[in-house]
Amino acid sequence: MSITANWSYPNTVRFGAGRISEIAEACIAAGIQNPLLVTDRGLRDMEITKATLDLLEGAGLGRAIFADVDPNPSDTNADEAVRAYREGDHDGVVAFGGGSGLDLGKVVAFMAGQSRPIWDFEDVADWWTRADADAIAPIIAVPTTAGTGSEVGRASVITKSDTQEKKIIFHPRILPGIVICDPDLTVGMPQKITAGTGLDAFAHCVEAYSSPHYHPMSQGIALEGMRLVKEYLPRAYADGTDIEARANMMSAAAMGAVAFQKGLGAIHALSHPVGARHHTHHGTTNAVFMPPVLQLNREAIAERFDRAAAYLGIAGGFDGFCGFVDELNASLGIPATLSALGVEAPDLDHIVDDALRDPSCGGNPVELNADNLRGVLEKVL
Repeated sequence: MSITANWSYPNTVRFGAGRISEIAEACIAAGIQNPLLVTDRGLRDMEITKATLDLLEGAGLGRAIFADVDPNPSDTNADEAVRAYREGDHDGVVAFGGGSGLDLGKVVAFMAGQSRPIWDFEDVADWWTRADADAIAPIIAVPTTAGTGSEVGRASVITKSDTQEKKIIFHPRILPGIVICDPDLTVGMPQKITAGTGLDAFAHCVEAYSSPHYHPMSQGIALEGMRLVKEYLPRAYADGTDIEARANMMSAAAMGAVAFQKGLGAIHALSHPVGARHHTHHGTTNAVFMPPVLQLNREAIAERFDRAAAYLGIAGGFDGFCGFVDELNASLGIPATLSALGVEAPDLDHIVDDALRDPSCGGNPVELNADNLRGVLEKVL
């Protein structure tokens, strides 16, 4: 079966192998004549990036690129990229890569026309209304991993350099206008990145499904997203050229990001400060926190995960689901502890304080406090 489709949910998505060939057409459809391709350092010299630039240049759209993007993109990266955008007189962004390239590319298109500092648009109350919406440049998103789902999201996660905190920058109009989801671009992902990004998608679905907020559409999307990860992540990990598995993981990533409109929780609240302070891979960090957070939330979520387990074909209800998560992590080489992830001498008080300020706390089914967050941290040390 050919997995190729055009979707208009939640934005315009051109999905299917080989569809990167439509990148120039997508730019023109979005009104972009002089795009800046924003990606991360690791992708700068890869063949998929060069080939994409060739397609843009061949259509008379130039081959401008900004790739000084950290694995956890920062305000410093954003300032430098906005400067490059303005100096190049660009009129739109091709956000290309994993979560770091996508998040920074979206912020560049957002901030290039603003006069206020980036932190004035943090996802707090209605701060997004401070922005000049008409000055936001068009965005084409091209994911090359299957994890964050940033290509279908209205926010970016940016690290505040002076405090080493991850902050969420939000505006409805940084939802990319056109997305090209081409599973061919993910074939070269190393196993380690396949695992970490895939479990990021899974964590999004698990936390959205756990959230107490009312959003039945997201609830259903989260459930099916978990099924796709369960069936296809082991296949993509075992054989990176399995296009059916790669395609379904790209779908799961987008589904996770749509689903977490319903909320995230303690996994992300803790993962954000650990990643900001210790520069760990976001999805892998989520995977480390998932087992103890499931146990923290047991009383509130056991019944709904009994139903999820039945749908997923997992015996044993909630406990069976938790056992599946443990087995999945182990089979994908995920460390069981933060120290095995390279986190040395973490300042638990600072991590807990940062976690309590993270907006993800609001979607956790059990009210979070310093004691229960510290308890989760201690279990993974």
